Amino acid sequence: MKTVYHPANSRGHQNHGWLVANHSFSFANWHNPNRVHFGALRVLNDDYIAPSRGFGTHPHDNMEIITIPLVGDLTHEDSMGHSAVICEGDIQVISAGTGIYHSEHNKRDDKQVELLQLWIFPDQQNVTPRYDQISIRDLKKENAFYQIISPNANDEGSWIYQKTWMQIGDFTQSTTNNYSVGAEGNGVYVFVIEGSASISGQKLEKRDALGVWDTPSFELFAEENSRILLIDVPMKF
Repeated sequence: MKTVYHPANSRGHQNHGWLVANHSFSFANWHNPNRVHFGALRVLNDDYIAPSRGFGTHPHDNMEIITIPLVGDLTHEDSMGHSAVICEGDIQVISAGTGIYHSEHNKRDDKQVELLQLWIFPDQQNVTPRYDQISIRDLKKENAFYQIISPNANDEGSWIYQKTWMQIGDFTQSTTNNYSVGAEGNGVYVFVIEGSASISGQKLEKRDALGVWDTPSFELFAEENSRILLIDVPMKF
């Protein structure tokens, strides 16, 4: 088993006033040649957006974009005709394909919104753009991981154009979990949203991450009051 440790304080950090952004991988004005991507996972941004502020209309193409509000609600409009509010407890998936424009803003005027946004390289180019938004509240399992993303439209959660599985675990008590990697050649980027965990003796605290690959499975110990995101992606694509 191979691993790479990314402590929270090693991420790129940019404060734009209205936006405080933390980048797990090279993004915008922050570039680290050793942190460009983890397999097909290109972006993992941990963003804090000020009240009533947000991202104006901007383009994307040939990228799978997953947005997970952690605190607060986010408004969304796009060139596909969607106008939506992505609430805490939802996830949004956009397959940008041949190209889309969209905007995102904090719906609240009295509280910042906190969100994770991930970009994943697709396994198909120039597909027709698609939009999906689901609640993950009904998928939630106590003290266990539950799937929110897969490559299969009929699976639990939403789906994307890539051999990628994403799971979240919400742990109110200390729990040992054995995770089986979704496909041969995949690796898993373990991101601690809240709390702490450990894998093969490596302790992970809030917003720390560990990339794990060259193994069919691994054991993860989650401390009580922890929330952990698993991103299972092809290492070669």
